[in-house]
Amino acid sequence: MEYVSAASVPQPRATRANETTAAPGGRRSLAAALFLGAVGAAVVLLASGQTWSEGTVAVGGGSVPLDAAGGDVTGVPTALAIVGLAALVAVFAVRRAGRLLVSLLLALSGAGAAAASYLGASDGSALDAEAARTTGDAAARVAELTHTAWPYVTAAGGLLLLLAGLLALRYGRTWPAMSGRYERDGSPRARGARSAADPDRPEDLWKALDRGEDPTGTA
Repeated sequence: MEYVSAASVPQPRATRANETTAAPGGRRSLAAALFLGAVGAAVVLLASGQTWSEGTVAVGGGSVPLDAAGGDVTGVPTALAIVGLAALVAVFAVRRAGRLLVSLLLALSGAGAAAASYLGASDGSALDAEAARTTGDAAARVAELTHTAWPYVTAAGGLLLLLAGLLALRYGRTWPAMSGRYERDGSPRARGARSAADPDRPEDLWKALDRGEDPTGTA
């Protein structure tokens, strides 16, 4: 009997030690994911509105400068940044398999935004379309085409979202979830849980009568 008691003593202590060790790591990964996700989404949204490419088109005897913003080149990074930001918030509203799926969505949103931004860095179709509208000639093409660094900044923001998603996939199971007091358990509320009507407030008395209760609070 004494041997069994002695052998069982270290186990709870080891468990408490492991929980104490894991808690700081969980908090650090949570803070890092929130920071990376928020900054990444903000960078994508801001950089997508900047000028990605510039050029000129010949009109008459001169040339007209043209430029295209990231949203003109591709709307994918902006859309995925919004999806990723929503997924970052939703991570704390779900548990278990739901959290895994939302974390995966966050990672995929970041990867997709980065890939679309990188591919759009060398795209000239948006300026060609602008050249056709400016000249009224569908065959017009942009000249002196140059690209800015903003597509790569947008891609970097997508990579930050990707990192946030990877952190959520790796450590998300240790993060806290939305408090249970904000969740509806579906159980009916007991009549006794309602506060008694205030006799000095006629509206409370009428509401109690509508519910079929004794407004005086007596049995």
